[in-house]
Amino acid sequence: MAFELTLPSFAKINWTLRILGRRPDGLHEIQTIFQTISLNDRLSFARLEDGRVEIYTDSLALPTGEANLVHRAASALQKRFGVRRGARIRIEKRIPIGGGLGGGSSNAAITLLALARLWELDVSGSDLIELGAELGADVPFFFLGGTALGYGTGRMVTPLPDVEASHLLIIVPSVKISTAEAYASLNAPALTNEETAHILSVSRKTEDLVERLQGVLRNDFEPTVFRSYPEVRRAHEALLESGAKLAFLSGSGSSVVGLFDNEEERQRAASMLLGAAVGRIELCSTLGRDQYRARLGECAALLASSNGEEFHWGVAKW
Repeated sequence: MAFELTLPSFAKINWTLRILGRRPDGLHEIQTIFQTISLNDRLSFARLEDGRVEIYTDSLALPTGEANLVHRAASALQKRFGVRRGARIRIEKRIPIGGGLGGGSSNAAITLLALARLWELDVSGSDLIELGAELGADVPFFFLGGTALGYGTGRMVTPLPDVEASHLLIIVPSVKISTAEAYASLNAPALTNEETAHILSVSRKTEDLVERLQGVLRNDFEPTVFRSYPEVRRAHEALLESGAKLAFLSGSGSSVVGLFDNEEERQRAASMLLGAAVGRIELCSTLGRDQYRARLGECAALLASSNGEEFHWGVAKW
């Protein structure tokens, strides 16, 4: 059994995000279509025998104590299963912090997967998913990957046919948006009824994908975020002006995603945007469920089934 392990931790975007209303418990009911993308952090784990959890990172903006979601994930796993071992964890950060790309949630899910293996725990994917849901609303999605419908407060996920889009360009303006503040600014009404979920019918051709996305593409955070953060609005406008077929906010922002028909158009846009000083630019592609599992290697054995029929926790069948 190896005592060290290194894994990628992939980002996500939201193809669509609807806020249906505020629940009696104060949380918000949503419908979203999640998507893993190739942009990733790199997490390295070394097993310790004395129970300590140590976090190291190359990012000055990331805390290393209990405020770090990776630390909280490791501690929660220790507590839930009575683990006496610990870990030294290094986070090489590439996913922007506070950009709506799910970096913290992804890191937490990967930490649970990696430590379950390093600590030789007898746990199921369902155990880890349930624990992940306690850490954050987006965490369960990263036990699935690919394209998936999220609903409830976001913790409930079910797989959809994978989207294949190789020509994404993401602009990350130099502002961080608090998710809690973004929700508060919506002033959403109390939830009184359920709306029909928008299921994304996908095609493997980018031009067909654009047509299908135009029917469901909507992020309810966009009006308030664009109004409060002019830098984000300018990034959205710049993507469309540079030739993106679609441009949209991911999560509650600040990242804005552009979809291009081909690599030539994306490279031309990247060249234009580099001179526009609109923010950090990332070129990436979608990551399908099978690709996601393959990149996680043997740790993927604990992931939920990828056959689209059942996800081990919190999933309705469609």
